[in-house]
Amino acid sequence: MKIGELARATGLNTRTIRFYEQEGLLPDPCRTPSGYRMYGEKDVERLEFVRKAKRLGLSLEEIKSVLRLHDRQEATCVHVRSLLDEKLAQLDRVLEDLQKFRAEIVRLRDESENLVDCRPTGGCICGIIEGASLGAGGRSLAWVDPERGRG
Repeated sequence: MKIGELARATGLNTRTIRFYEQEGLLPDPCRTPSGYRMYGEKDVERLEFVRKAKRLGLSLEEIKSVLRLHDRQEATCVHVRSLLDEKLAQLDRVLEDLQKFRAEIVRLRDESENLVDCRPTGGCICGIIEGASLGAGGRSLAWVDPERGRG
């Protein structure tokens, strides 16, 4: 099948398929004498694997590492399990951050229940936001600021 047919079969667009080829997620296809890319059912299966892995939160680099093992006919499950363990740890951090975020929003909302205008009490723009502890001193949540935690 040609790239347009592969795109229809997988629900991906042709630019994405070419990008996956360029990134090494999809092997270089055979070409017709006139230069058209030709794909087979294995390519459909591989792209469906990539799509599912992305939905599970795996990065393209992580997906590529699984595909490399597969291409060398090595077992993939132990490696995938370790990737899933990393995703679970990331999710736990995000859930913890979300709980803290929710608690902060509830605190701010409760404290501001009777406020109409905070300027007379020292607020510059809005004392509700200025009184927030999240975001103070450069602190932010991992799901808001992916650079957080990198050091």
